[in-house]
Amino acid sequence: MRLRGPISAAAMAVIAATVAVPAVADTPGVASAPPPAVDPAMTRTGLLSIDNVGPQRERLRISSAAMRRVIEVDVLRGTGAAPRPTLYLLDGVDGEATSGWLSKGGAAEFFADKPVDVVLTGGGTGSMYSDWVRHDTALGLNRWETFLTEELPPIVESLLRSSGRRAIAGVSMGAQAAMMLAQRHPGRYHAVAGMSGCYSTADPLGRAVTTITVASRGGNVENLWGPPTSPEWAAHDSLLGAEALRGTAIYLSAATGVPTGADLVAIAQSPTIVEALRLAGGGAALEAGARSCTERFAGRLIELNIPAAVHYDTAGMHTWPDFEAQLPQAWQTLAPALY
Repeated sequence: MRLRGPISAAAMAVIAATVAVPAVADTPGVASAPPPAVDPAMTRTGLLSIDNVGPQRERLRISSAAMRRVIEVDVLRGTGAAPRPTLYLLDGVDGEATSGWLSKGGAAEFFADKPVDVVLTGGGTGSMYSDWVRHDTALGLNRWETFLTEELPPIVESLLRSSGRRAIAGVSMGAQAAMMLAQRHPGRYHAVAGMSGCYSTADPLGRAVTTITVASRGGNVENLWGPPTSPEWAAHDSLLGAEALRGTAIYLSAATGVPTGADLVAIAQSPTIVEALRLAGGGAALEAGARSCTERFAGRLIELNIPAAVHYDTAGMHTWPDFEAQLPQAWQTLAPALY
């Protein structure tokens, strides 16, 4: 396969240096918070409670037998009568208690008038939204693939009286995970969108991105899929597994690292000089790396003659204003596949 040749040292350096950027404010290699506590007695999956957050928003508390803890999930109910399709929207590496799509990415406002139910998980810090082979001291017990594909859908789609049509999308780490889950579960999702992500795991570039993504939040990457020689690394590689995406509507986007007007405003409004420099330098380099990753994956899809909508912005710095601006573009590809 032509696109899986050696990656230049310069490209590797950019990716390796920039994937860790979001952790600059923390101590490198140390988790910023204790890992979620594990409850050995939690052996059944089920809906524990529903809190009404707003007219169209609810927060669910779901017991996960896979992860032995309670996972909080936000739901944005769509307009019109059920049944409606479901969009699962994944966060980036920070994996905060409330998805950045809600707190920073404008998802609630964008989907307020759309006939689609949107499901957003909390947590997932540095997890790649994958099933880890071992418990991690810093990041805890992660069985996100099982939760997202087996435990969560029957609960939330029953509650919402879903139409059974699904899409999955994400940004940065969540972009890689969305593509990975769509590739590993052919036919489960009718559409997938990756914004500013990287999509390989088994080649030098993919190993570097994955390793540093996990390490940036204090995790040990060998607890993820084992050593790099493990077949699990190849099994999670969307370039290697791209054929499984045939028949799925695909959207990809990335920018250049050049700041937009919104980026400059965000930099100017940073609370400290350190934060401003982090946004200006780190965001630019990280988005440039995501652009390279996206071009490689788009090229692989072309080799396989698998259609994809690919959008390259001339400006954008891997910031939430940029991701928010990409959401309408992604929706143009996702929506036709859902109705």
